[in-house]
Formats: sequence, structure tokens, C-alpha cells
Amino acid sequence: MQDRDRLLHETLERWFGFSELRPLQKEAIDAALDGRDALVVLPTGGGKSLCYQLPPLVLGKLTVVVSPLIALMQDQVDGLRLNGVPAAATHSNLDADGRRELREMSESGALRLLFVAPERLFRGDFLEWLGRQDVAAIAIDEAHCISQWGHDFRPEYRRLAELRERFEGVPIHAYTATATPRVREDIKAQLTLKDPVELVGTFDRAELTYRVLPRQGLIEQVVEAIGRHRDAATIVYCISRKDTETLSSQLQSRGIEAKAYHAGLPAEERTQLSADFRAERLHVVCATVAFGMGIDRSDVRLVVHAAMPKSIEHYQQETGRAGRDGLPSECLLLYSGADAAKWRMIIERSGEESGDLEATKAQLQLLTHMQRFAGRASCRHRSLSEYFGQDFLETNCSACDVCLNELELVSDGHVTAQKILSAIARTGQRYGASYVIDVLRGSKSEKVRTRGHDQIPTFGLLKQLTAMRIGNYIDQLVDSGALVRTDGEYPVLVLNEASAEVLRGGCEVELRAPKGGLDQPARRRRQGGASVEARALTPPEIELFDRLRALRREIASSLGVPPYVVFSDVTLEEFARNRPRSRAAMLDCKGVGPKKFDSFGERFLAALADD
Repeated sequence: MQDRDRLLHETLERWFGFSELRPLQKEAIDAALDGRDALVVLPTGGGKSLCYQLPPLVLGKLTVVVSPLIALMQDQVDGLRLNGVPAAATHSNLDADGRRELREMSESGALRLLFVAPERLFRGDFLEWLGRQDVAAIAIDEAHCISQWGHDFRPEYRRLAELRERFEGVPIHAYTATATPRVREDIKAQLTLKDPVELVGTFDRAELTYRVLPRQGLIEQVVEAIGRHRDAATIVYCISRKDTETLSSQLQSRGIEAKAYHAGLPAEERTQLSADFRAERLHVVCATVAFGMGIDRSDVRLVVHAAMPKSIEHYQQETGRAGRDGLPSECLLLYSGADAAKWRMIIERSGEESGDLEATKAQLQLLTHMQRFAGRASCRHRSLSEYFGQDFLETNCSACDVCLNELELVSDGHVTAQKILSAIARTGQRYGASYVIDVLRGSKSEKVRTRGHDQIPTFGLLKQLTAMRIGNYIDQLVDSGALVRTDGEYPVLVLNEASAEVLRGGCEVELRAPKGGLDQPARRRRQGGASVEARALTPPEIELFDRLRALRREIASSLGVPPYVVFSDVTLEEFARNRPRSRAAMLDCKGVGPKKFDSFGERFLAALADD
């Protein structure tokens, strides 16, 4: 075992320039080297790709990686080849030279990693050809796509279970960044994993600052957020194609170079936009969820949701595209009560077209969880951790709007809570939040009038508040234990003993609402996280860092690869702080291996010597 660990460490340093592995990477790699099935859940930025990239280099055999997007595959192949790793991808865009190169690598036995989309896997005689290769392991990325309880269910992923029959005895490793306990069980069942090693990393992303605000003047809120991260990469997620175009135009009118990205654009335009973003020629993209899954840019400093996403899993995955390099970044969610209605319509329409009522019901449940997350006034890091089944032991995360005291107490919060609870009591504790809100706002709807609830004392008592704000207060009451929301497809609000105490005035209730204006994102890393935050750069170091970034862009452009593939921001920051002056000193920096130094280390040493 000691010999294998030494070989593992040497391989890690030689090919990737890292001196140590992150939490759970060693266990995942050991499972692959031992030939065992595995389910590995690591958050975005947690390093799951290394878990399947390193074992084939140790074993000297081929690993097949099933991946859902061409851009995602190609980025990984580009990065691996810069490190000297024999890797290839096969997909519909592969030209004759690419096919010939793949054939030569496989025939010579040099190929170590082969990326393939699930659709390509089952087309023609590809599986027959693959069966003739010396396949040591099969890695399935984005494995949550196989589960109808996952947030991105793809029917074509269900066929991956056939790989067990075709490649008997070959271990299967399932990887995903977001999976609740229910989804994890479904993944194991669908792929028929045999006694798998199950590794679940910490879902909490300590380097991210989460903010959740009501959408009130969208363009001003987005411009303010971008202003906190000037010259940094930003992704703004919207629900519809029209929204991306409208918002990008508005940002351009404010002097911010932004482009819209959605599935309705011509393929060439989408490809160019993705390439510009990866190459740091474009920093702000307003996009639908069609953008991001295949974008591996590590220095995204801001992710804005201009509308509420349709599940916490989507939110976790999309916000996870910020700070992949481990540096502090911000995630801002701007929501309205109309967002949930829009998503519900989209999900139900999709369900009618597919006829899959069970999957539709599952997606609607995920939407309900997202609504509750947005409406809460409790620690965002805690809420996300607990949703994915993990305890969060800290009392103050120091990195969300709640813990940063960006919410203020509502002056008449206790009286407002009593009005809400009274309305629930007087309507018989038989209705959900939407109906109670209608009564409190004085709705003249037929349902309210027919039931006589326009005649009760609480009718219209909160007409001065928006439906979204009242819904937010209801969520806060549920979170505090002063109100109960039943489970099931149609949840109902009911009172409990704590509710009675509030109504009697026996205990005080606090409600919170957002303050105006936000502070700069907290630069912090918690002890016990992936690492402790490094010292912030001084002004001269920032100037040097910017010059190194310019050199990185120049090198990347000449190679036709994204800049972060050359060196990450983390590596460049270490260069700026420590100013390595020799090959040995540069090799001591994180992310610098012998192959990368031989390729462009001297140019960076020269740039540092000029400083």
C-alpha cells in the first residue's frame, strides 16, 4: 500500500502539479484502483474530475468517461493534453484528423482517457469497438441525470445500465455534484452498482457568499452586483430567452459589455460566445440554463439569478460555477412570486408533452423546496447543507445576507405575524399559503367571496404588502416553529401550540426584511473547509497579477485553449505573492507540474523577473 501511495503521489505531481489531494479524492481514487464500484458526490469545484483522471495514469490502462456535453469534454481534453496526458473525446463535431488521432492512440495502447456522450455510446457499432479496448473502468459524470428525482433527468441516461452487461467485471464509478439521499439511492439502483464505495463530500461551499433578495428594479440590482466585481467573470441566469436578450441590452446601455446566450441562437454564435467567455474576451453573459454546464472557467466571481431557479439542485449547481478555483465569490438570487408560477407552467406543459406524470410530480416538489429556500430568513449555508442531508455546525457562516446582518427586523413584525396566524385560524386551517395571502391582501376572487372569507376580520389586513413579502413572512414563521406546513402534494398551513402562544402574546416573534445597500463580499474561508483563505493581494501584487493574466491570455490564445487551462487564478496569485525566481521555486507553486513548466514556465519567470 505504501508503494501504491508513493506512486499515486508521484503521478499527481508529475501530471497535475499538485502536492496533495483534496478531501475524499484519495478514497475515490483508491476505490478505482481497487476495481470497486463507487458513487462519488463532490460539490462543483471539489475536484471530482481528478478522481477519474488520475487512476488510469497510475494503472496504465483506459478509463471511459461518459459526459453529457461536447464543450465539457473538450475543455477537459484540452487541459489534460497540456499536462501531457493521452486523452481524447469522440463526438459529432470530431473531424477526420481527430478520428485518425483517436484511432492511432487506441491502436498503440497510449490512450488513457476517452470521453464520450451517452448518445454516441449507443450509436452504431461503437460499443463493439469499445469492447475490443482494454477498458479498466467506466466513469459516469453528471450521474444525477439518470434519476427522475434528480434536477436534470435525461431519459437517455437510463440506457447506461446496459454497460454492466456489456462490460462485466469492469467497475462503474458514478460522479455528481448535487444529489440528495433519495437521488443517491436511485443512482445506485439504476446503474446496478455492486457494493459501491459511497463518498459524499461537504456540500457547503465556504468560499461563496450567498444573497437572496426580492427582485425590485432588476437592472439596478444586477448593475450594483457587477460593480462589486469589476473586470471579473459574471454569469446572469434568466428563465427565458427573451429575458436574456432584454437584460444584456440593458446592461450594454449602462456601459457593461454583456452578451445573451440561449438555445435559440445559431450554433456558430453559441460556440463563439462560449469561446469568448472561456478565453476572457467576454466577462458578462446573460444566459438560460443552456449555458454553464459545459463551461469550466474557474475564475467566475459572480453568479446572479435574475429569477428563481426551479430547484435547489439547479441553484446549487449553477451557483457552484462561481469560485471553482476556491477564491471568494458571490451568488445573488433575485426572486419574485411570479417566478414559481412561470416554472410551474413550464414543468406542467413539459409533463403533458412527455406523458410522464411521475417525473412531473417530482419536479414540482423540487420547485416547492426552492420556493421555501428563497423565502427563508435563516443562514443560507445551513439551509443548503441540511437540504442535502448534512449537518451545519457553525452558528454564523459569515458569508450570507442573513449572517452578515443584511436583513433588518420588521418594526411591526410581531403584529404582522399575529395577523397572518389569525387569518389561518379564521379560514379553518384548511388552505395553503397562496389562499391565505389572497385573504390577507383583500382579494375579491370568486373563491374568497364564495367561502365568505371577505367578511372575516382579517380580510385585507395586509393589503399594503406584496404577496411575495407575505409569503416570505409565512416561510419565516414556519422556519421558526410558530407555524406548520403539512407535507404532501397540496400543503396546508396549520397552527400549533407555538402559534397559540404568539396569538395570546405569550412570546414575541421576529420577522426580517432586506436592508437597502450591500457590503462587499466577505473574503473568508472557514477553518475545516478546503483551505484557509490566503492573504489578500496588496496593490503592487494586484498589478503584477493583472500582467500575469495578460501573459496567460496571450499564451492561451496561441494554443487555442481557455486561459485557466494554462494556469488558474490561484496559481497566478501565488506567483504574485511569492515571486518565484527559479524552476524549483515555481514547481513548488500549486498547479505547476514539470510538463507545464517546460511548456511555458520560462515565460512566466521572465515576466516575474521584469517586476
